[in-house]
Amino acid sequence: MYKIVNYEDACVDTKAIYEDSMRTLGIPFVLNWLKCQGENPTILKGNWEKLKNTLLIGDVPNVLKQIIIHNISKKKACNYCATVHGIFANSMSDVLTAESDFILTDNLTNDIIPSSYKAAIKIITNAALNPQAFKEEDLLILKNEGFNSTEIIELLSLADFVNMATTIADISGIKVDNELLEVA
Repeated sequence: MYKIVNYEDACVDTKAIYEDSMRTLGIPFVLNWLKCQGENPTILKGNWEKLKNTLLIGDVPNVLKQIIIHNISKKKACNYCATVHGIFANSMSDVLTAESDFILTDNLTNDIIPSSYKAAIKIITNAALNPQAFKEEDLLILKNEGFNSTEIIELLSLADFVNMATTIADISGIKVDNELLEVA
């Protein structure tokens, strides 16, 4: 439903954001999630900065962030976000295991997954799906699993980010990037 703005058709401001996204993500193409916002560089910039600062910067391991986003997106039935973040998470499986055929997103209850990750996945998924159900006990569980206050804020911010990202992906009607599907 949103117009996809390809790099070659983008205005100067949009191209600059696209270039930053490719450089930061280390990929040679612009994600459809960004391209569907390309007609409005102001919104695109805000959402790119939110993605970058929530997902790519911080103390929580990126693999855990990708797993959480995948898990929430899957439960929200957002095919785009579940697939894309599943591909990114699975590409990082080697962070947790040397098993080359291990598919991280299919094995979230496996013993290879640290208990701290399992707790964060469960709590942050629940927070994204039902924010009113988040309780002080959830904070205590995260603290007991070794997350400090800064990391907990980072994790909770994922709940907000995923809700925004899945909404954009769903209402825009974007398809999963062919370039990512080829890698998967």
